[in-house]
Amino acid sequence: MSGAEHLVRMMTESGSVVVDLEEVGSVGGFFALRTGTPGERQLPLARLYAGDTAPLTARIDTVAARLRAPERRVAASIAHLGLAARLWSVALGSAALHGLLPDLDPARLHWDPDRSAPDDLRLTVAHPLPATAETVREVVQYGHLVPLADALHGDVRISRQLLWGNAGSALAGAVRELHAWARRSGRPEVGERASALAAGLLAHPDLSGTVHGPALRRRSCCLYYRCPGGGLCGDCVFDRPPQRSAQRS
Repeated sequence: MSGAEHLVRMMTESGSVVVDLEEVGSVGGFFALRTGTPGERQLPLARLYAGDTAPLTARIDTVAARLRAPERRVAASIAHLGLAARLWSVALGSAALHGLLPDLDPARLHWDPDRSAPDDLRLTVAHPLPATAETVREVVQYGHLVPLADALHGDVRISRQLLWGNAGSALAGAVRELHAWARRSGRPEVGERASALAAGLLAHPDLSGTVHGPALRRRSCCLYYRCPGGGLCGDCVFDRPPQRSAQRS
């Protein structure tokens, strides 16, 4: 980012505030968010959720080819995990660092299925929202993850339990990244806010039990290990890849 693109000025009832998206993006690539006019290939996510799922199908095809996925649902799971991680990271990062988050309205948040972070997402207009677990849930869980799961089910047969496991894992990953950034930056309050917000989010029935323990280890598997050369993710439920006869979702 450069120039004014990384500084988002948002009006609140008490006046104008600035959220430094460059600082949020410094946590890691998944936390980066572009603003302004979308590119030619970027479409509002609202269009995908409304039934135009061709870009999602193309994204799954790309992931399947890149990973040589043995089953389409494996590629769908990995594609879903990546987008879920982007959405949680942008919202939680802004909330933990600045006490506000931009409204990621699907009509204003544009996505390019051919690009990866940080060039896949662009927000055309930034409106401020309070940094509460309830607000983050409305923005990410209800605003994106629920309709995204519905869109995926229109393309491939995949367990909703697996998708919620992905969502919980992606949220936990964002928390870990924010804690690491907080330690490097000498700002422990950022990690504390991230953990507090995540605790509230993980209390929801759809996310409750998806991760557990101090390390927030997931209780399910994203299926990445089924790809040729694929191993286990750091938070995987398995300690070693299952034998083929024991594979499950």
